[in-house]
Amino acid sequence: MQPESTAVKGTSSEQSPIEGRSIDFVPEQERTDKLSSQGPFWFVGNFTFFTMTIGFVGPSVGLDALWTTIAGTLGIMFGTLFMAFHGSQGPHLGLPQMIQSRAQFGYRGVVLVLLATLFVFAGFNIVNLVLMMQGLKTLFSWNPFQVALAVTVPATILAILGHDWMHKTFKWSLFLSLPLYGLVTLAVLMGWVHDAPVVEGAAKAPPLGFNWTGFIAQFAAAASYNIAYAPYVSDYSRYLPKNTSSGKLITAVFLGASLSGAWMISVGGWLASHLRATDVLVALNMVGANFSPYLGTAVVAITILAFLPVIAMNIYSAKLTAITSVDSFRKIEPTAKARIVAIIFVVFLQLGVAMSIYNSSSGLSVLNIYLVVMLYFLVPWTAVNLTDYFFVRRGRYAIPHFFQPHGNIYGRWGARGLLSYLAGFLAMVPFFCIFDGGREVFVGPIARAMGSVDLAWLVGLIASSIVYYVSCRSLNLHHEEAVISHIELHMPEYTTGNKGVPVAVVQNQNGAR
Repeated sequence: MQPESTAVKGTSSEQSPIEGRSIDFVPEQERTDKLSSQGPFWFVGNFTFFTMTIGFVGPSVGLDALWTTIAGTLGIMFGTLFMAFHGSQGPHLGLPQMIQSRAQFGYRGVVLVLLATLFVFAGFNIVNLVLMMQGLKTLFSWNPFQVALAVTVPATILAILGHDWMHKTFKWSLFLSLPLYGLVTLAVLMGWVHDAPVVEGAAKAPPLGFNWTGFIAQFAAAASYNIAYAPYVSDYSRYLPKNTSSGKLITAVFLGASLSGAWMISVGGWLASHLRATDVLVALNMVGANFSPYLGTAVVAITILAFLPVIAMNIYSAKLTAITSVDSFRKIEPTAKARIVAIIFVVFLQLGVAMSIYNSSSGLSVLNIYLVVMLYFLVPWTAVNLTDYFFVRRGRYAIPHFFQPHGNIYGRWGARGLLSYLAGFLAMVPFFCIFDGGREVFVGPIARAMGSVDLAWLVGLIASSIVYYVSCRSLNLHHEEAVISHIELHMPEYTTGNKGVPVAVVQNQNGAR
């Protein structure tokens, strides 16, 4: 892909290495990314020590390593379906994911879901920083604040440089992490790492095995992990040509994100159940130290280094969400300067909250609760967005209207989308099942009657999808189609590609609506 500074009006790629675009539309001539980059990109996104911590959930609620692997693999595959389908919107529309959500929630109403997604983006990095601060403090007695700065500063610079640079560093991250985690996996499979010894006099831990509550909890944690990527994917697929095959893109994203996710969750489940680890960096150090003390340190160092692009990715998408939030009430020129200001805001927010959580000494418990709550916030949005894209408007949008505060066909407040989001969220509340390990935080009455099995996410998906689809039966799609056809006639650069879009969409373009 050519350097993204070509997106800056009047700025050539040779003048600046910094990406110029933020929340604006990417013209076809700038979309020189390749489909072949998507699978490896999302593989690396999940090929991290943080994904291993998702495998810690199963043993914490009574599952052994095998059942953790099964539940985690099924969950990650389920969640990846949603992120993969969202990814197909990027090349078709050339927009960041949350800008497109203005069609469902309105120009200003989208702020409701923007706050939820900002919680996800910032929350990922906050939990990541807490885990790293705790692990490196335990292993090497390093100052937590200095650790946070050492990790955040290079990631911030990478986020400022933008999309192209992150793709490059993700490739280097793969070169670093593949041998590392390959060695860790081999050590586990070959029995080179022995179980943690039982401390004499210590209370005997209950045996791990199978239970439905734990299975569903592990499934939901894994599913939420990749559903949480749903608001990201178009941010990194919008530089693909508009005629990119949706089917091939969905397959590439699905395989990349689910394979690495299942792999890391399986390793994490083994580390938690056999080493009785509660800190993944400490556990990885133990694996390396089985061969050499220096290898344990090297494993931790490479783990942190390979994770920096993922932190940058969270910062990058969080700033797009922050800019969109402000732009919904006060028009912002989508320049590199706006991106940098938003990035600095996001970084200071993350550092402040991360230090506060670290000082409370509740890292892993925060992770357990965060994963579940994150799923509850995102499920209604992903249901509404995908229902709109694939079943209501079927990929037909008036792209310039996403950037018009007044007189746009989607309105300021999208009553149908907001109602559907709230209906799905409220329907989930009686099914909420939030635990901190074995400690109950909040369990809804229906969930309690079902034995504390968490099916809230499934209820939310169904409820939001049905309410939105039914409410859109009164939507004037003929008027929207007339506006879109006028735009395509007079501004052909905003024509959406049809390749990979359902046949019904092409038929709709000819008046079938």
